[in-house]
Amino acid sequence: MRIGYLAAGGDAEAPFLEALRRGLREAGWIEGSNLAIEVRLAQGDYGRLADLARNLVQQRVDLIFASSTPAATAAKAATAEIPLVIGRVADPVGSGLVDSLARPGRNVTGWTHQGIEMRVKYLDFIKEAVPQASRIGVLWNPKNPVHPPALKSIEATARSLKVGLHPAPVSEPAHLARAFDGFTADRVQALVVFQDGLLLTQGPRIIEQAARQRLPAIYSTEEMVRAGGLMSYGADLRTMYQQSAAQIDRILKGAKPAELPIQQPTKFELVINARTARTLGLELPRSLLLRADEVIE
Repeated sequence: MRIGYLAAGGDAEAPFLEALRRGLREAGWIEGSNLAIEVRLAQGDYGRLADLARNLVQQRVDLIFASSTPAATAAKAATAEIPLVIGRVADPVGSGLVDSLARPGRNVTGWTHQGIEMRVKYLDFIKEAVPQASRIGVLWNPKNPVHPPALKSIEATARSLKVGLHPAPVSEPAHLARAFDGFTADRVQALVVFQDGLLLTQGPRIIEQAARQRLPAIYSTEEMVRAGGLMSYGADLRTMYQQSAAQIDRILKGAKPAELPIQQPTKFELVINARTARTLGLELPRSLLLRADEVIE
C-alpha cells in the first residue's frame, strides 16, 4: 500500500509525521515492507498545495493524509475518489470538508483539534500570565481559511477582557519583520501566535524576535515552547496523529471514510517554559503554574 502525507508546513511537521508512522507500525504497517509513504510538504507556501495534492493523485496513492485545513482543502479539491484522512483541522464542518462530525460523507474522515475554540483560550492564558497587558498582538495568516473566523472569536474575548488587539497578518515570511515593527510602534505587551503551517515553519524566527522585544507569547504547539517560547495550549497533537493510524488502518482494510466519525481530542495540554519566564523577568501566577501539564525548568 502507498499513502500520501500532504502538509502546509515544513520541518515543523517532523514530530507529527513520526507520530503517525509510529501508529502505523503499531497497526502492522511497516515502511519498506507493506507500506510506502509519499511525503509532500509545502514549506509554508500555500500556493504549492494544489500542485502537491494533484501529484499525489497522479501517483495513484491508496490514501491521502492531509495535515491542516489548507492541506485538507487542497486534497479534497484534487480527488473525490481516493480516501482522505484529515488531521489538525480546526473546523471541518465550517470549512466545508465534511457534512457532519458523526457522518463525514463522501471520501473524507479524520480528526479535529478544535482550533477555533483553542484560540480563545490562548488569550485567556496570556492575559493571566501577563495581567498588566492591555495591548496584545496576534500573528495570523489571512490565507488560512480558519483564521478569519478565529480572529473574530478572539476579538470578542478581547472585548470581555478589556484588552486591545493588534492583529498582524503574515501570509509570507517577509511579512514577519513588518508585523514585529508594528508591535513595537503600538506598544504591544504580549503575543498570541495562531496555529498555521507557515507560522510553524517560521517558528524559530518568531521565538527569536519575541525574545528580542521581550514579548511573552503563547503558541499552539509544545515544540515552540521547548524551543524557547513562553507557553502553549492545545490538543495533544502527537497522540492525535498517532491515533490517526487506526482510521487509516481501517480504510486500507476496506472501511468507507464517510462512515467513520470525525475524532475529537479528549486531552488538552498547557505547557510553560519557566526559564523563558525568568529571562523575561516575568513572575507567573502560582495558580497558572499549578494548572500546567508541564513546566519546563
